[in-house]
Amino acid sequence: MTTSLTIVVIAIIIALIFDVINGFHDAANSIATIVSTKVLSPRYAVIWAAFFNFIAMFIFAPKVADTISKIIIINPADGAFLWVVISGLLGAIIWDLITWWFGIPTSSSHALIGGLAGAGLAYKGIEIIRWHKLWETLAFIPLAPILGMAMAFVFMIAVYWIFRKFSPLKVDKIFRKGQLFSAALYSIGHGGNDAQKTMGMIVALLVAANIYSPDIQLSFADWHTAWIIIGCHLAMALGTALGGWKIVKTMGMKLTKLKPVHGFVAETAGAATIFLATFLGIPVSTTHTIAGSIVGVGSTTNARNIKWKVMGRIVMAWFVTIPFAGLISAICFWIYMLFA
Repeated sequence: MTTSLTIVVIAIIIALIFDVINGFHDAANSIATIVSTKVLSPRYAVIWAAFFNFIAMFIFAPKVADTISKIIIINPADGAFLWVVISGLLGAIIWDLITWWFGIPTSSSHALIGGLAGAGLAYKGIEIIRWHKLWETLAFIPLAPILGMAMAFVFMIAVYWIFRKFSPLKVDKIFRKGQLFSAALYSIGHGGNDAQKTMGMIVALLVAANIYSPDIQLSFADWHTAWIIIGCHLAMALGTALGGWKIVKTMGMKLTKLKPVHGFVAETAGAATIFLATFLGIPVSTTHTIAGSIVGVGSTTNARNIKWKVMGRIVMAWFVTIPFAGLISAICFWIYMLFA
């Protein structure tokens, strides 16, 4: 029992490390536009984003966490399931670090889901997966960027019409202030959706260790689960505060040229998409969403200004994340099985 408890504690620490890396890896999603438009310096931008990442826990119900914790069917009586969840975490962390190193803005969400599914498949095959929950997430791979792009395009046209009689200097001044609000909204969405993914993994760990029952519900009112909510949002905020400048450069400076008005619209459209997904309990990719929103904004001026080669590289990374993270997790689990 002592050994098992020690493993659980180590696994929770690994999960929180993933949460820090998630914030670190996805910091660009919240601050790329606000840094590239020079509304805030990188130092103040990450502090701004980290604060709103943290307070997101007071805004959203933990529906996304519930989805993640039930991606695979866990048998608490089988001790190997604990290692399935640990392998899923390790696969997601390794894939995140690989893509961070090369400055590729992939999805930490899909790395986590791919990792968990891959380790589960390596152990028990297809019957271990709750396919309806997995398909909901997979559907948002194309839907999130398309929705973000469409909303950003419509919002941008509306802004052009509303402010058509304003001078460019006046518009710039208005939206420099407005971008503080839009960045805050996006950071709330980022913290609300992404921190819940780690919350779900910790619940899965504790269920696999037979410490929590499979029907456990996360709540501030229950001290047994409140620590999970607070800890995951703290870890996410810490990761965002550390920043991930290679990906900030790709997202905010390489995709297209942005002005404060463009940054405001991209963040607002992205936030609206993520708020909707979080309300529905779907673990959406914040990376996909902001990339689509930036492209949607850029398309209203001149589509030729968008560097489609960079966008193509990002899209390619989206589609390989789930299988590659899953493969890495499966390898991690097979290594465990060799020594078990």
